[in-house]
Amino acid sequence: MQARIAAAKVRIQAAKETREVFASARRRGVARRHARKLYNRGETERRRQAQQDDEGPELPPAC
Repeated sequence: MQARIAAAKVRIQAAKETREVFASARRRGVARRHARKLYNRGETERRRQAQQDDEGPELPPAC
């Protein structure tokens, strides 16, 4: 009986470690995607600003 309990504890610990590994990888992935999103937003703004600088003042949209 004690052997079964010990085996169950080992399985539980292994499952816990696996969940921790997956959670850590998920957090890194989310952080990387968020950083890329912010970089892309900034790059879009810089391109838009550079294009406006090249074209001159922006005119209001025609209705």
